[in-house]
Formats: sequence, C-alpha cells, structure tokens
Amino acid sequence: MKNTERLILGLAATALVFAIATVGTRLYTSEIGFFPKSFVTHSIMLALSIVLILAFRKNLTFRVALPDLRTSGRAVLFALLATIGLNILLTFAIKLAGAGLEVHPALESSTPLQIFLFVFIYASLAEEVLVRGFLQNLLAPLQTRGFVVFRRRLSLPVITGALVFGLLHLILLTSGVSVIFVVRVVIFTTVLGLIAGYYQEKHNNFAYAVLVHMAGNLPGLLAAFMI
Repeated sequence: MKNTERLILGLAATALVFAIATVGTRLYTSEIGFFPKSFVTHSIMLALSIVLILAFRKNLTFRVALPDLRTSGRAVLFALLATIGLNILLTFAIKLAGAGLEVHPALESSTPLQIFLFVFIYASLAEEVLVRGFLQNLLAPLQTRGFVVFRRRLSLPVITGALVFGLLHLILLTSGVSVIFVVRVVIFTTVLGLIAGYYQEKHNNFAYAVLVHMAGNLPGLLAAFMI
C-alpha cells in the first residue's frame, strides 16, 4: 500500500468509525442504567477499531505487551506532569481572557465510580485502539518524516494521530459547552496525543499509549473523588 493511500484510507476510516459511534449512540434510546451513554459510544468505537485492525492486518503491526516498569513509569510521570502544567497554563489563559471555567460534561453527569470505569479505563482504551492502535500503526511507514521538538523527534504518524485525537473532541460543541472550553480540550488532548503516540512509537508497544492516556485523565479522576 502506498503512503498516500495509507494516509487517505486511515483518516477516512477513523472518521467513519467515530461518526458511526456518535450517530449510533444518539439513535440508542434504551435505558442503560449504571452505564452512561459514552459506554455505547466507546463500545461501538472499540468494536469497529478492532475490525479495522484485523482488516488491515497485512498493512499494519499492532503490538501490545507488558511494559517495562521503569520506562512506563517515566512515561506516566512525564505525561502527568506535562498535562498538569498544560492545564495550569490553559486555566490561566482562560482567566486572562475573562471567561469562566467549565466542567467537562462527563464529569458533571457521572459518579466518581462511573468516571473511573468508563472514562479513566474504558474511554482511554477505546480511543487509543482507534487512534494509536489503528491509525498511527497504519501510518508507521511514514515515521521517517517529522521534526524535533525539545530534543524529542515527533514523526508524521505521531503528529497525525495527535491532531486527529484532538479534533475528534470538537464533538463537544454539540454538548452545550462554550467554544473556549472546547478549544481548551482540543489543545489538551492534542498534546496528550503527542505524548501517547511518541511513547508508543518509541517502545513499539500499544500499552504505553494507554498508560499515557490514563495519566492524562488521572487529575480529573482524582478531582471527581475529592469533590
């Protein structure tokens, strides 16, 4: 498969999976009790992402293994510190702009246990399978292209996956939150995606992407349990 085909098919397939998961959730009207609607979204996303990985198995390598404790610990610590620092900067910028701070809809409508199960664990896994497990791995032959930021090389697959991951969160515009809040989330998730993609590529192990994603969600989880 040519690199151009990889890029076009990868982006189109990722967008299609996200669209199906979003529309499918809105069409699903049955009561699901303890399970939030996001569970439906991420279940559809996870199932279709696995189908894509299997369908493109001749064109991508999906590798997951138990990560090394030391290197994974460094990845988690770096992701945690980076996302906390970024959140502080974004909060400061929003206050300077005179806008109010908002809470993510998922945190507002869920219990701490639901946030732990369906955001911290399940959403992290489902979103990573789609963006890093499928898209970034499909684009792996493009790793030779990229640039260096803070002495860390970010390849085209890492950058593409991060941008897609961030832009997928534009769906929050339909949830009633402000544009400023959505911009904040898109910036945050794009940076988190860069870190997740970088560590997956560096160690050739999908587990690192999931761990980094969870680290990015950890402050929100702790806040939910403290409130």
